[in-house]
Amino acid sequence: MKSRLRGVTTAAAAVLVALALALPPAAAQSADGPRAWDGHPDLNGIWQAIGTAHWDIQDHPASAGPPKLGATFAIPPGQGVVEGNEIPYQAWALEKKQQNLENRLTEDPEAKCYLPGVPRATYLPYPFQILQGDQKIMIVYGYAEANRTIHMDQENPEPAPIDSWMGRSHGRWDGDTLVVEAAGFNGQAWFDRVGNFASDTLRVVERYTPMGPNAIHYEATIEDEKVFTRPWKMSMPLYRRLEENARVLEYKCVEFSEELLYGHLRKQPID
Repeated sequence: MKSRLRGVTTAAAAVLVALALALPPAAAQSADGPRAWDGHPDLNGIWQAIGTAHWDIQDHPASAGPPKLGATFAIPPGQGVVEGNEIPYQAWALEKKQQNLENRLTEDPEAKCYLPGVPRATYLPYPFQILQGDQKIMIVYGYAEANRTIHMDQENPEPAPIDSWMGRSHGRWDGDTLVVEAAGFNGQAWFDRVGNFASDTLRVVERYTPMGPNAIHYEATIEDEKVFTRPWKMSMPLYRRLEENARVLEYKCVEFSEELLYGHLRKQPID
């Protein structure tokens, strides 16, 4: 199977071109960053989180990976992004999280190249692109060709017609903060590589607040009555990629997960 790199996902390319052509240029610059034609902050661009949240969203020490791989897949130490460093699991869910941790090498949805879900897509170690219109905002992620549309034009948004990995997102402006409410998830995504998870009743409220022309304060409030005893929050900065040729490259990882998913069906196992 041949892998190719392109600027954006094939499925989204036509939409991106049409949206980009329809976007007016930024009309002004403020202390908090550029402004769009309608006065709202202009979030267009390529952004990336820096840190170790994709390994573990809580504080964590360094720990070993598979022994045969040495330090290559060891977990680096890192500061957490969870407010208070506590995830308020119900008792059964904490046991489930521990099971996920023990089986992470084979059960992590990222290892299987499944879509990352929200908010995990935001802090995977890959850039993503925001394309901002007045009625729709599109976010394109390189990993597994993930993308999402934030509907800004629905005052009374309808629930998602079907559950999915990325859910359904509706947005609004609260001053200079883009507020996005996402729900309609299938309950199979994890938050990180150590097994933190939610169910199909997950509801995520994201807040994107400019911190200047090249940084956004990102905040996600997590609610899931099946899994947690109360809502909780994570936050982190997102940084603009400033390279002249910065782009989102398509990471088609399915072919790399085939052995993990289907190797047990082989007549002759691969050594």
